[in-house]
Amino acid sequence: MHTNDLRRLAGRLIMIRLFGTALDADTADFIRANRIRGACLFRQNMVDAAQLTRFTDDLKDAMGEEALIALDQEGGAVVRALWVPPPPSAMALGAAGDAALARDVGAAVARAIRALGFNWNFAPVLDLNNNPQNPVIAERSFGADPAQATRLALAWMAGSESEGVACCVKHFPGHGDTHVDSHRDLPTVNKPLAELERFEFAPFRTAAPHAPAVMTAHIVYPALDADHPATMSRAILHDLLRAQWGYEGVIITDGMDMHAIAHRYGAGEAAVNALVAGADMVMAIGSRATQEETIAAIAAAIADGRLPLNEVHARLARLDGLAHAHPAAAVPYATEDADRALMAQAWRRALTARGNPHRPVPQARVRLVARQDVVSDGVSEAGVPAGAIAAMLQELFDVDLVTFADAEAFDWNALPDDGRFTILASTSRRRYGPHARATWAPDLHLALWNPYQALDFAAPALLTYGFAPPALDAVQAWLAGAAEAPGHCPVPGF
Repeated sequence: MHTNDLRRLAGRLIMIRLFGTALDADTADFIRANRIRGACLFRQNMVDAAQLTRFTDDLKDAMGEEALIALDQEGGAVVRALWVPPPPSAMALGAAGDAALARDVGAAVARAIRALGFNWNFAPVLDLNNNPQNPVIAERSFGADPAQATRLALAWMAGSESEGVACCVKHFPGHGDTHVDSHRDLPTVNKPLAELERFEFAPFRTAAPHAPAVMTAHIVYPALDADHPATMSRAILHDLLRAQWGYEGVIITDGMDMHAIAHRYGAGEAAVNALVAGADMVMAIGSRATQEETIAAIAAAIADGRLPLNEVHARLARLDGLAHAHPAAAVPYATEDADRALMAQAWRRALTARGNPHRPVPQARVRLVARQDVVSDGVSEAGVPAGAIAAMLQELFDVDLVTFADAEAFDWNALPDDGRFTILASTSRRRYGPHARATWAPDLHLALWNPYQALDFAAPALLTYGFAPPALDAVQAWLAGAAEAPGHCPVPGF
């Protein structure tokens, strides 16, 4: 087979990231020359609806009818299009505990992104978050109970499917019980097989007959394969998922630029390893040089038989089927106002009280303590500014704002002893350190991102599972006495 033909086969098996907010001629030529059919867009590729719809339309024109145009629009802190109705995080839906609500939210998310030209959403997360120290999943999980989390995730998926957007459950076979972020290093989940079967695997096994796609985890599971992360493990992707569970949908890797992979393997080697293990598509979201290296390595593996041609065509057929069932075509977004109201209701139903929190009286003198900077963990969008929380509170109270740069260096005892009701607003995912845990004593803790932060202090807390504007609106309504906190945190310890 000619080299160019091999490269075009290889190009059909990768998903690329793009740079900028428009499809430039050079990138369009690269896509067409290699018949690339997959792209994942991120926040830096997005300005507004008009720009983004033009971008995805140009991508589809370059990629053809079998284009797979994807994004991570999970909800909560992991959303890319910020101007559409902001969906609650998975754990917020877990706190509400209503499958019908989860389905409605999944459908509304799909309507918003389909209107922007996307046909593949890398959601929902099926990881069961039972590890309070998990640095990257937390509120992205529906909870810790396999049956309940799966029930809600399947409902969310059904909603998305009803609106023509493919889902992708992740991160197979489970990223919930790790204390390492695979964006930064290679985690291990060292549990006996029976425990993995009972817990981590359970949602994926139940979802397998319904999920159009599964995303792999860059995690080692020694009970199944001590030598390879799941992304490169034939024992996990082929023997377990395909052969034992009979999964017939698409398997796509997580981003191969993540440190768990990129710091241990060459890009081309990693891509071939993943495809040989059983993946259908490699997420080559690094630089153009990385994408070129990936295509060349896959083409060479097809040429020398490491990737047999019949297996390549089976992978292409699965990818073609996904695209045909979910065409990438922007459609008018006629339900935005209704969807915005739905999301606001869902955020409000998630509000969770811990430790019998009390509201300050109207016009009370309040001190707000919040971190100075607006942070992201590299996966999520950046948290809410302290000033935005202060402005929300100022509609109800007399507010004194105090910010800190480093929680471990902040002296809580230096706050004035002037009778103000002290509210701590937590606006990052990272848990607090020993100094803060030992010395901070807020009257009310607003856990506006990672619910596990509520465990760091004995203070009464209000949990939102995210910091989107409707989450803050729900907090304000609770503080004003216009809303209750009906949610139940779906993980142990609460």
